[in-house]
Amino acid sequence: MTAAWRPDVLGPGFEQLTLPLGSDDEGELVATLVRYTPPAASGWWPFARTPRGPVAGCDVLSVHGWSDYFFNPELARFWAAQGARFFALDLRKYGRSLRPGQTPGLITDLADYDVDLDAALTAMRAGGPARPLILMGHSTGGLTLSLWADRHRGRARALVLNSPWLEFQLSRVGREALAPVFALGARVHPLAPLPNVDLGFYTRAVAKEQGGEWEYDHRWRPDRGFATSPVWLNAILAGHARVAAGIDVGSPALTLLSARSSILTRWDESMRTSDSVLVVDEIAERALKLGPEVTVSRIDGALHDVTLSREPARAAAYASISRWLRGYAPR
Repeated sequence: MTAAWRPDVLGPGFEQLTLPLGSDDEGELVATLVRYTPPAASGWWPFARTPRGPVAGCDVLSVHGWSDYFFNPELARFWAAQGARFFALDLRKYGRSLRPGQTPGLITDLADYDVDLDAALTAMRAGGPARPLILMGHSTGGLTLSLWADRHRGRARALVLNSPWLEFQLSRVGREALAPVFALGARVHPLAPLPNVDLGFYTRAVAKEQGGEWEYDHRWRPDRGFATSPVWLNAILAGHARVAAGIDVGSPALTLLSARSSILTRWDESMRTSDSVLVVDEIAERALKLGPEVTVSRIDGALHDVTLSREPARAAAYASISRWLRGYAPR
């Protein structure tokens, strides 16, 4: 029986579709595709009206980061205003796709997400021809999409990365020193819990009840992140190594980053206007390994997820994307 679109937790204008992916040792695997229909439309694009904007006729697929899921309606409205059909994907074992008894976020190879992405793209094409594709990925999602685009050159026409996790926080030297340790751990004790280094500071900067601006489901986006394991971290480090060696995403790429990092062991109010997760200078340098046509935009006052920053930084980020689209939007 074919799954059907149904109302989404984000309310009017948003629908979700469950995408069966088979199963693994923890049971049923699904991904969840979310789509946004602008309220002015009386039906699903492109049948209701002809959208206008720099990316009219394009599809945008957004993918979240670690310990995350899609909950940002403003992002959907931005892309709709640019003329695109907007979709977001909750990957297997995240958010809407997390099933009882599953280890949140567990993956052993980032290439396994090809199945999730292929299912999403097939659903997006249903009922019509393929449209130019713009990918948008945040943090781990940015790493995943960059590697996917390198393996499937030509399928995406543009790549927008929101603080992509392209390098380990301890730099390349630290990653290369630790990679053999975690590779061994992935073979011997693959699911052994690693120490939790998330002190909850990023949540404090984002969550409305802690002084941020956003409401979301804390079961799907826990305050101190999901527990990590050697097998998961081994997959991440392997992805970092591939990017460091140089890849080609096959399209123009825009990387959005905060102007500064504030990775501290105690809370500081500067964490409300900076990236408290990644070393942004190293990510800016690593982004140049994505291909021959890369733009890096540094946003003053931005958080790790620049689209969750305070309004002035969010506005600057959206303006940066709009400027970039004027030159690089698929034609």
